[in-house]
Amino acid sequence: MSDFHTPYPGYNVLDKWDSPSWNDQTRAAVDRRLHEIPQRRFLTREQWSLLEAICARLVPQPDRDEPVPIVPWIDAMLHENHGPGYRYADMPPMREAWRQGLDAIAAEAHNRHGKQFEQITPEQQDALLTDVQENRVERRYWGDLPAGGFFLHHLLKDVVAIYYSHPAAWSEIGYGGPAGPRGYARLGFDERDPWEAKEVDLADA
Repeated sequence: MSDFHTPYPGYNVLDKWDSPSWNDQTRAAVDRRLHEIPQRRFLTREQWSLLEAICARLVPQPDRDEPVPIVPWIDAMLHENHGPGYRYADMPPMREAWRQGLDAIAAEAHNRHGKQFEQITPEQQDALLTDVQENRVERRYWGDLPAGGFFLHHLLKDVVAIYYSHPAAWSEIGYGGPAGPRGYARLGFDERDPWEAKEVDLADA
């Protein structure tokens, strides 16, 4: 079980659904995120399964009855080739980097443990991912792809970004969702609009 406890207990951003905070466009965008989960179109079944296991270590969700889906949105991004609009000079194009990086992680796991990444222990998974981050890898598996760069600029960044684009994560951090149409008025340090979540001191809870 996770030791994390949100400082916004009882807060659910979806309670804003019929409030002045959200309009039809906002509700439609949130509804798509909740209910229109993309199907696999780019990654192989093996790459999809591997990435699911990696996401479970980067953003563990043991306390969620329905974990925030991450891999489907990464797959959709890759299928549509919808990148950030720039390319890292020392890495291949985005889609090639993802395929190469996932296959290299799979090869590292098999080389070290004789098993798939999904089959090794959580501790072994964490150690392997740490070594990828620190470039302590077998270069023969990675070719022209820097392991640490792939971990930081593609894997970690996209996993975290997609996690925090989901309403369940918004509720967890007390985020009110899109600012339109009502917006936010109190923008100073430690100021809060009445319709924003109120943080609870967990030491006093």
